[in-house]
Parts: sequence; C-alpha cells; structure tokens
Amino acid sequence: MIETFAALAEPNRFRIVELLRSGARSVNEIGERLALNQPQVSKHLRVLKQAGLVAVEPRAQQRVYDLRPQPLRAMRDWLDRYRQLWDTRFEALDQLLVDMQAQQHEMQKEKKKERRHERTKRHRK
Repeated sequence: MIETFAALAEPNRFRIVELLRSGARSVNEIGERLALNQPQVSKHLRVLKQAGLVAVEPRAQQRVYDLRPQPLRAMRDWLDRYRQLWDTRFEALDQLLVDMQAQQHEMQKEKKKERRHERTKRHRK
C-alpha cells in the first residue's frame, strides 16, 4: 500500500490515474490530454505499473494502459478504518458541544433569574 501512496503522491501520476478512471488509453492519448511528452508519460506509467495501479495491454502498434482497482480498494479499506475512528471521535465531540451549549444556556437562564431577583429586591427597599 505504501507503493500506492508513493505513486499517487506525484501530481502527474495522480492526474494519469484520474484520466484512466474514464477508460483505457494509449501513451500518446495520455500525453496529449495532460500536455506531457511521451518519455514523461512512459516514466510515470512505469511507476504506476510497478505499484500495481495500471495494467498494460499491447494493441497493434500501441500499448494501452488501464486502471487496476485492487490497490485502490486496499487503500480505501485502509482509510475506512481511520474514517470509522474519526467518525466516532467527531460524534463524541458533537455531543460535547451539545452538552456545553445546554450548560451555557442554563447558566444564562440562571444569570437572568439572579438579575431579576436583584431588581425585585431593590424595588422593595
């Protein structure tokens, strides 16, 4: 999975993966769409292939690259564990905020009550 993160950390490789989401493409198509020259695209695709993110299929004179979902699913599953952890923590934080707001509301009511009581005492004197 570290290879997946490392491969996607480079902006052009990330852009290539985003482009391949819509379907398989040749090296030339990728280069044209992303304004990269062929050697750059080939270098990035080599890294993506080593990370298991893309598969290559020879078609006539071209090599066509397509996304492989397995590494992305593994990354999603790994991130889901942390998402669950943070969701639990955010729910606890939400409850704490609700409790604090209720406590503040009670304190404000108490202060109003005290001020009314003080005014009443002053008027009686």
